[in-house]
Amino acid sequence: MTDNDGVAPREDQQTIDLVDANHILVNRGVLDAYGHVSVRNEKDHTQFYLARNMAPQLVTVDDIQVFDLEAETRDPRRTYLEKFIHSEVYKARPDVMAIVHSHSMSVVPFTIADRPLRAVSHMAGFLGGGTPVFEIRDTAGNGTDLLIGRKELGTALAKSLGDRWVVLMRGHGAVAVGHTLPMAVHRAVFTEMNARVQAQAIQLGECTYLTAEEAESALASNDGQITRAWDLWRMESRAI
Repeated sequence: MTDNDGVAPREDQQTIDLVDANHILVNRGVLDAYGHVSVRNEKDHTQFYLARNMAPQLVTVDDIQVFDLEAETRDPRRTYLEKFIHSEVYKARPDVMAIVHSHSMSVVPFTIADRPLRAVSHMAGFLGGGTPVFEIRDTAGNGTDLLIGRKELGTALAKSLGDRWVVLMRGHGAVAVGHTLPMAVHRAVFTEMNARVQAQAIQLGECTYLTAEEAESALASNDGQITRAWDLWRMESRAI
């Protein structure tokens, strides 16, 4: 690691954006007291930025730690238990530049019910290929706390994610990734939204899901407008 104390530079735009991402995700109902979001260091892809162990709404520029891809930091302050989600996904996916881990209550039912999370809204075209569910029992047996608190669990989770944008975690939550921090935030927000809409539709009857072609077209259209949502959500979170 090239940093001296394990703390991200306060004036760095990535640090500032990561603070905003934490606040946006709380404001949009994706994170609460728990969950976390990281961004890969654009100047050194062997490092990533992640807040210290704290509630996302309380994160400031002074709270961002610098990690290497072994999930190690020189900052002595307490780290998130599930930092291995971030380190192992970054290792497995060089294209990923940001990661959101949430416990969204709209998403969790799809991790435990015999009903896959699929794209029902054009804003969630990125779910068109289907959403895998990580089963921690396959790696660590029946007695875990369901947390990704070890490197090997992070490796297994990254394998379940594969080349998708989102992976669900049975009885736990979800991980959304992106080529940019605004994209990962966008994916996490609309995963929550799609889960809510799909659950409501199921109560009314059979769902009409996006075809693979519709999902692909919607994905291309929406990815060109991510900054439109990011700018609004950041303004709203800063006004609180």
